[in-house]
Order: sequence, then C-alpha cells, then structure tokens
Amino acid sequence: MVMNGVPVSGRSSRESRRRAIEQARQREARRRRRRLAAWGGAALVLAGAGTGIGIAVSGGGTASAASASYAALSTLGDLKASPAPGPLGPEKVPVPGAQALAGTSPATAGQAINGISCNTSEQTLFHVHTHLTIFVNGQQRQVPAAIGIPSAVVAQGGTGTFAESGACFYWLHTHAADGVIHIESPVKRTFTLGDFFAEWGQPLGPGQVGPAHGKVTVIVNGQVFTGNPRDVPLGSRENLQVEVGTPLVAPETINWPITGL
Repeated sequence: MVMNGVPVSGRSSRESRRRAIEQARQREARRRRRRLAAWGGAALVLAGAGTGIGIAVSGGGTASAASASYAALSTLGDLKASPAPGPLGPEKVPVPGAQALAGTSPATAGQAINGISCNTSEQTLFHVHTHLTIFVNGQQRQVPAAIGIPSAVVAQGGTGTFAESGACFYWLHTHAADGVIHIESPVKRTFTLGDFFAEWGQPLGPGQVGPAHGKVTVIVNGQVFTGNPRDVPLGSRENLQVEVGTPLVAPETINWPITGL
C-alpha cells in the first residue's frame, strides 16, 4: 500500500489511520470544551445582568415567584361560598355588582412608581394578565377601571365601562372593573401585588387593603400565600383573591381560555 507516495505496510497504514482519527477526536473535544466555556461565560454574564436589572428596577425588595411560600387551602377551615358572578364586561370577564374598594388616586399621575414608568403607549415585550378579586368581611368589592391610566378616556358600552386611553399607561393597569390586571412592560421582571397597589395609590399590608382594615388573607390559584400581601408575585392567568376580615370566601375563578386575554 502507498500513503503520500511512500510505500507502507498494511499494519502501518492501519496505525496511521488510527492516530489520525484519534487526533481528529481530540481536536473536536477541545473545540467543544471551548464552546461550552464560552456559553457558560455568556450565561454567567447574562444571569448577572438579569440580577442587576432586577435590583435596579425593583430596589431589591421585591419577592420573586421562586421564593414565594404557599399553604393548602384547607388550612383556612370552612369557607363561605363565592357569590354568583356578575354580568360579563367588555373583556368578557364578570364585573362584580358591588361598590369599588377605592377610586383611583390623583397622586399617581405619571411619575415612576417602584421603578415602573408611565409610557405614552402600552409596552408589550412582557405581556401577561392576572385576575384580582377582593372581599371585605365576606362582601365583594370592585377593582375599578383605569388604575394605572392617568387622565383616562373612558368609553361606555353595552357591556360596561372601558378605559381606552389616557395621558400614559403604567406597566400595570386595568381597563375595566372586572379585576383583570394588564401587565404590559418593556422589561421582563417580577411584578407584585404591592406594585399594583402603589400605582392604585392605596395601602396594602397584613392588616390593611386600601381603606379596609383587618387580617388579610391572600389566595393564589387555590393556595394560601403565607407572606406579606405586598410580596405576592403577579403571574400569567392567575386567579388571585385578597380577603380582609371574616368570613373568608371560597376562591373565585375565571375561565381564562374564554376571555382571550
């Protein structure tokens, strides 16, 4: 057999091929290690950048969804049956036939709140929705339209009031009095119930929700949140219920697939 113009034995030829294959494998292994090292470094940089953004935007005091703690619904004991849903509103979500917990506040008129800006148009890089239901001593309260939309322009239709536009849109806002919180943000981060109430201009804590005082219980997708109500993370298509005082009411849910939100 001839290799590179030089006669070689069959055994030598096989040995040369074996060495060539082994060298190729070693080169490929080195390339893979270099790629993995590069990817790992990039991931580390991105993770650090994400942490930096989170601290800069939220001030470092916002609970993450991963750190949230929950207990079984059964720990609350017997619950009052939830009321019949109200008529469907403009977002095809029931609007409670009850008075609003509180009106919108003129104090939140466009300045940044908890690192959340008010932009001239809705920002949809990060776009999810959460449903909020509120009870005070067993009686339902509305979450009003136009929270987070200063100087809202409101349209009145056959299905109810809808805030179409305004001076600006905070990244968390409501269009209708159906409890749907629109989370429309130019950055992906953990938003909390405390952020929403800050935009609403209403206090929130273990003993108070807006003007209502009493022990506060928060139920998220059928589980009891065990921390400070302000730290409840707002997730996509969650059914979130805040209750002040007693009796406690069984969690209300909405059918998200029907809403199209």
